[in-house]
Amino acid sequence: MDIAILKRIPLFEGLNSTQLAKVAGITVERVCRKGEKIFAEGDAGYEFFVIVEGRVRISKHVPGIGEEALAILEPGSYFGEMALVDDTPRSADAIAHTDCLLRVIKRDELDGLMFTDKDIAYTLLWTFVRTLAVRLRETNDKIKAFFAMAARF
Repeated sequence: MDIAILKRIPLFEGLNSTQLAKVAGITVERVCRKGEKIFAEGDAGYEFFVIVEGRVRISKHVPGIGEEALAILEPGSYFGEMALVDDTPRSADAIAHTDCLLRVIKRDELDGLMFTDKDIAYTLLWTFVRTLAVRLRETNDKIKAFFAMAARF
């Protein structure tokens, strides 16, 4: 993988060229067609994904309503990173909203890299923390809006 592509992805922008080359060395390319399920809520998670091209829809199935899209992710976004932090099942579905080119990083590969390069570990873990905080705030805002709408009825 071209490290210039990785450098444009916010998760990796704090890494230098040598570190980017190490990360690139553990990624695997995956092509997904529009509508293809990348993973399903409840699946075991052992990898995360970086969107190089295309868009990915993160959604949940709401009983009695159907699919509720939580986010549409664009190139440069990443998802599934919670699988790197804990061993719980996937919390939502990830579906190719358009044809996609993804780079996949397996948890074991990243763990090994972060164990041998503490600077990479520090940079990536802080980026994960910031990302999770932003996503939690967005979820809280959606919940507030939901309850505000429900109170009207």
